[in-house]
Amino acid sequence: MAPGSSSGHDRRRSLPSVDELLRDPRLGPLLERHGRPPLLRHLRRRLAELRAAEGDDVAQALLALPDELGRRLEEAAAPSLRRVINATGVVVHTNLGRAPLSPAAAGRVAALAAGYSNLELDLASGARGEREGHAERRLRDLLGAEAALVVNNNAAAVLLAVNTLAQGRDVLVSRGELVEIGGSFRIPEMLGKSGATLREVGTTNRTRLADYEAARDERCALVLRVHPSNFEIVGYTEAPTRAELVAFAQRAGLPLVEDLGSGRIGPLPAQLAGEPSAEESLAAGVDVVTFSGDKLLGGPQAGLVVGRGGPLRAMRQNPLYRALRVDKMTLAALDAVLLAHQSGRAEEEVPVARMLARGVESIRAAAAAVADAVRARGPALVLSLEDGTSAVGGGAAPSAALPTVLLALRHPDRSPDELAAALRAGAMPVVARISEGRVVLDLRTVAAEEEAELVEALVAVAT
Repeated sequence: MAPGSSSGHDRRRSLPSVDELLRDPRLGPLLERHGRPPLLRHLRRRLAELRAAEGDDVAQALLALPDELGRRLEEAAAPSLRRVINATGVVVHTNLGRAPLSPAAAGRVAALAAGYSNLELDLASGARGEREGHAERRLRDLLGAEAALVVNNNAAAVLLAVNTLAQGRDVLVSRGELVEIGGSFRIPEMLGKSGATLREVGTTNRTRLADYEAARDERCALVLRVHPSNFEIVGYTEAPTRAELVAFAQRAGLPLVEDLGSGRIGPLPAQLAGEPSAEESLAAGVDVVTFSGDKLLGGPQAGLVVGRGGPLRAMRQNPLYRALRVDKMTLAALDAVLLAHQSGRAEEEVPVARMLARGVESIRAAAAAVADAVRARGPALVLSLEDGTSAVGGGAAPSAALPTVLLALRHPDRSPDELAAALRAGAMPVVARISEGRVVLDLRTVAAEEEAELVEALVAVAT
């Protein structure tokens, strides 16, 4: 690659052509590894930069061109979505993809994603089948519901229910349940998008059954009960029980929809015993129950709807349902997770259930083993174990504190922010949390098979 003439302007004008550069043997490995189209794209961009540059040493830039192109091609080829180690102790971590799938669920997804399936084919008759029947059969059997359907998340489930049952009419909701979950899911705005009109009932901290009675008129089409999920109102409060609200809705001839948010199926640790379950709602007589598939259930992102046959048939026939339904990979993963719950093996097979049930001594032993392995490699990290708490996350049980053991890190030459950033930037990113001036790792959310990778990540940032 000739450096060109002495003038900077002339050097840029005399840059080699793309064809000339492609004949350089140093670009051969890049061509073979990444292919011609991406190499041409990045080569042309780099030449355009050099032509427009002011004061750059073009000769030096040309000498460094293969390395620069290699770096850019590797960055472009790297996937944006990567696996990380969650060492925050937040079990259902929204920013980290919420519930990790079990090996069985991931295996089912891989098997069905790589080929064809009977997604909408009845294998016995050869006629067209219904995709809805695959995971939904387990939901009905597991919960004793008349009907079930699956959409792409719980917000979609609530939207579909309200649009189907109350479009153009009023929905009764307690003021204390007009929640925002995340940055864009607000109950009042969701009701507006559904085509229904919000009728606020009671006050923020106290809503009585008489408030529902007073608000009811001929425009009312639906009663909506919303689990507050990520906040709690304490102190001078009052709200009708689920049973009281069911009785009111039945007297008024109105369907009752309950949004459980995270929801749950089956038992949970004692600290989470107050989280509502789909079984309890259905047993109490709620007409339509919605909850998430990727939170306490431990499955893929999905909105699960169970309840009486009439309202759910109407929801299935709503044209909006087609826009909200899920694909074969979601159904495959959900079916595997529901089977684990159905068989009573959720704590053994479903990562979220296992993490929530994990005992303090198990976490202490894992943290001590990681600390010993890192110390044996001689890095300059100060490691200590201390008691702490984990969080459920995902909007569930916001005040629940799960006892845990934390592995605290200090580095003599790095601030906590720098150390946490270095862990995130590693070959296997580790996401920790900063507390009281040091980085802490909570191994409740680190799988046993990830512990060796965690040790390597800690050794790498400690040198």
